[in-house]
This record gives sequence, structure tokens and C-alpha cells, in this order.
Amino acid sequence: MFIGISGLPYSGIDEVADYLVEELQFKRVYLRHGDSNDDLHFNTVDELVAHVTPRWQTHYVLAGIDSAAELKALEVRPFFLHLTVDAPMLESFERAKKTTPDLSLETFIEDMETRKYSNELTLVANSAKVHLVNKNGVNSTELRAHLRQMDLMETSRVRPSWDAYFMRLADLAAERSNCMKRQVGCVIVRDSRVICTGYNGTPRGAVNCNEGGCARCNSGEAGAALSTCLCLHAEENALLEAGRERIRDTSKLYCNTCPCLTCSIKIVQAGIKEVIYSKSYNMDAQSSKVLHDAGVTLRQFTAPVEYYSN
Repeated sequence: MFIGISGLPYSGIDEVADYLVEELQFKRVYLRHGDSNDDLHFNTVDELVAHVTPRWQTHYVLAGIDSAAELKALEVRPFFLHLTVDAPMLESFERAKKTTPDLSLETFIEDMETRKYSNELTLVANSAKVHLVNKNGVNSTELRAHLRQMDLMETSRVRPSWDAYFMRLADLAAERSNCMKRQVGCVIVRDSRVICTGYNGTPRGAVNCNEGGCARCNSGEAGAALSTCLCLHAEENALLEAGRERIRDTSKLYCNTCPCLTCSIKIVQAGIKEVIYSKSYNMDAQSSKVLHDAGVTLRQFTAPVEYYSN
């Protein structure tokens, strides 16, 4: 694995790099240190990528990424993980005082704001896959304990599990929804292959819900007059597209929201054997009973944590 760390100086980026080196046997690499003869110092990001690529089984860490172009070059590699570290300003100031005792708070804040807003650091940090807010001040022992709990070596962060992969597709399908009440997406798979996708909204040929096509959804009241709703549910849409013959006995249904009762009945009839959902819905108990009684497995997917605060 190759972990790249972004963040302001004194936020704890060096402490995180030290942890990776000392406890997880990472090798630290450096950019823009051409005066060094060390083979882990590189003048350009291309040189760095060329070095680590054939050595992908070795673990590397690069701290202090502040260039969007350099980050883009690093993200091409499938074993790269971007971690950003942030910290309360006063705690960062205390760390800085350890090396510069006479440093004033005003000078420190001016320097940090210049670094944060005068270059690409904010853009770089916002694109990180894992975010750590370091509130441990100068206490590296507590920080390391927290890093152990984070398990940065978890490979699903750089290559999603099947569940994470298909749930992301369901989330993407949900973005196509035209329903005014909620965006729901669904994916049906068999043997880890996508059969079809679906999202909620008015039927083919009808005016889109978000253009006034469904009077019920365009009203402000929630949970009322459901029988007058003109929108197909995401699960219904996917089941209609797939058909009974394509679903067969090993198919799974991924939905970013737990199916409602009526969709659960249709899921059972279609022959789906497992339902995986992300967010709860107000009919979870009823849906669960219907699915359980029919021998359909229902489980909730929890995405890997991406934001940590210690």
C-alpha cells in the first residue's frame, strides 16, 4: 500500500507518517529534495511513481501533499490511499511552539491561513478518501492508539468490497431519480454481475415527478395519500427490467434504502435470495418479516468509516 498524507504543518501529518514507519514498517518517501542522495528522495512525482510501481508490495508513505497535479498522478495507482489530517488551530500552535518557542499565535495563524488558502491544499484535502481530525494536542501516544483503531491497512479502502461496489452503483442510480420525496437507487446482481439497475420516479412517458408529474409527491405532507402516488419505486423498476428469467435463484438486490412492504412482496415473488440495504425506512420491521418468512436474507450494509475524530 502507498499512503499519501495531506494537511497543514503541525496538524499531525508527520506523527502519522512516523507511526506508519515505526509500527507498520512503511518506508517514507520525499518529494522535491533533490540535494539528497537518498534513493527515497525524488525531484518529481513521476520519478516517485516510477519507483514505487514495480515495488507495489512494499509499503510507502508520502507526507505533505499540497499539489492537485501531483495527487492526480499518485491516484492513478490502485494501491494508493489518500489520508488528510486536520487539527484545531490552538493544538497545532502548541505543536509548533515545541520547535519555535518564541512563535506568536498571530504569526502562526497568518502563516497557516496563507498555506491553506494561497495554494491548492484545501482542494487536495477535500478529495481525500480518509479524513482524520487530530485532537490529541502533543500527545502522540493517544494519536497512535487512535490510528491503530482506524486500521489504515484495510484494503477495502483502495479496492471496494463487492457490497461497497454495488451499493455505490445503487447510490449512483439514485441520482437519476426524479421523485420529489426521496432519491432511491437499486441494483440487482447475479454471481457478482449486474443484471439491471433502477431508480424511483414516474413511469415511462409520464411527466417527471420533479416537474409536477406526481401531485402527491409534490405536496409538502409526508406519509400521506401513498395510494395516489404515481412514482415507481426503485426496486419495482429494477425487477421489471430484469424479469423473472434473468433473476433466477442466486440473485441479490442492493438498495440504498430498505424496501417498503409492497416492494418486499414483489422481491419475494421475483425470486431474489438476498436483500442488502444501506439506509433504514419506516417499514423495516414489516419488510423484514415478509422477507424472513419467505426465506430471503435481509441485511444492512455499513460503509467503511471515512471521517475520524479522536
